[in-house]
Amino acid sequence: MSTTEAQGPEVELPQPADSDSRPRQKAVTIGAVCKALHQEFPEISISKIRYLEDQKLLAPRRTQGGYRLYTQSDIQRLRTILRLQRDEFLPLRVIRQELAGGRSDRDVAPAGDPRGMRRATVTARDSGALYSLEDVVEETGADPKLVRELVEFGVIKGESRAGVAYYDETEREIIRAVSELARYGVGGRNLRVFRSSADREAQLLQSILAPALRSRNPDRRKEAVEALENLASVTTHLKHLLLIRDLRKIAT
Repeated sequence: MSTTEAQGPEVELPQPADSDSRPRQKAVTIGAVCKALHQEFPEISISKIRYLEDQKLLAPRRTQGGYRLYTQSDIQRLRTILRLQRDEFLPLRVIRQELAGGRSDRDVAPAGDPRGMRRATVTARDSGALYSLEDVVEETGADPKLVRELVEFGVIKGESRAGVAYYDETEREIIRAVSELARYGVGGRNLRVFRSSADREAQLLQSILAPALRSRNPDRRKEAVEALENLASVTTHLKHLLLIRDLRKIAT
C-alpha cells in the first residue's frame, strides 16, 4: 500500500441503516494506528500490522480504493495481540486461540502490571484428565521423539497404566510449549535448566509453607494452598521481569 494510506486522515465509517440512534464510529488509517501505539510499542511498524492481518489476526475494513481503516475495536484487538506477544511470549497460533476464546484488552494489563501475567494455579485437587501419547501428539503437534526426550531428561514424567504412558493436563501444556521452542532448535537437553530452576523454586515455597501444608486442620491447609498459589503467581511475575531485563541487555 502506498504512503498515502499510512498518512491518511481519520475517516467516518458509514452508519448502518438500523443504528440511527448510535454515534458514528471513527476509523483511522494504518499510519495513525502506528502513531497511537508507538509509545507502548516502540517497535510497532506498518509492515508488522500488515503481517498480523495476513495471519488472520486482524480484519480492518477497506475503502473502495483498498485503504485499510481501523476502528477503536480493531486498535484494542491489536493492542491485546501485541501485549500477549511481548508480556506472555505467546506464539500467534495460541494468541489466535486466546482471542477466539474471548480474551480482550481488558484482560491483558500493561507491562509491569502483575494482572497481565497468567496466574499460576495450584490446587489440592488432582491434575485432571490423562492423555495418551497419541492424544498429546494430535493436540499439540509435537514430535513423539520430543515427548520421549522430555521424559528422558526429567522435564515430564507421565504415568504408566497397563504399560501405556499417560500425561496429565499440565504435562500436555509443557509439551505444547516445548514444541514451540523446538522450532528454534531447543531440545530436551537444553530444558534441564528450566527443570532445575522449577525444582529449586518449589523447594523454596515448600520450606516457607511446609508446616501449614502438613497441618491436620483443613482450614489451615486450605489457607496454605491459597498462599502457595499467591506465591507462585508472584514468583512467576518476578522471573518474567528478570528475564525481560536480561533480554533487553542482550538486544542493546
